[in-house]
Amino acid sequence: MLGDSRLNRPGGTSGGLAMFLLGFVMAVAGGYLFLDRVQIIATSWSFFGFSSFGLSLVPLLIGVFLLFLDGHSLPGWLLTIGGLVIIFAGVLSHLGIFFRPTSLFETLLMLILLVGGLALVVKSLRGAEALEPTDSL
Repeated sequence: MLGDSRLNRPGGTSGGLAMFLLGFVMAVAGGYLFLDRVQIIATSWSFFGFSSFGLSLVPLLIGVFLLFLDGHSLPGWLLTIGGLVIIFAGVLSHLGIFFRPTSLFETLLMLILLVGGLALVVKSLRGAEALEPTDSL
């Protein structure tokens, strides 16, 4: 009997496993459909009109050089980590993110699946008694 009660109590609440699974499937489907419509393009790195990706590699390469000389070199570690952060930030800052053209019906379907699924998951985890109105008078 203990196993049966645990299946009806996701997260230790009385929300129900069926509601949780339905919400999870809805949220995953809506999220997938929404993210499938997003298109990402890369733009070029430029600094005063010149390509600057090579310039962003300089701290990384100097840091790696110093680490090959001495693996405990603090400047080597700082330059290597700083160079990686510069490259990662540069890649992220030069991405163009666009939502591909889609119909209003498809967009509403995606968003309702996503938001409705998340609401069902939260509702199942909060428990049925947390959602019942209380007499405060």
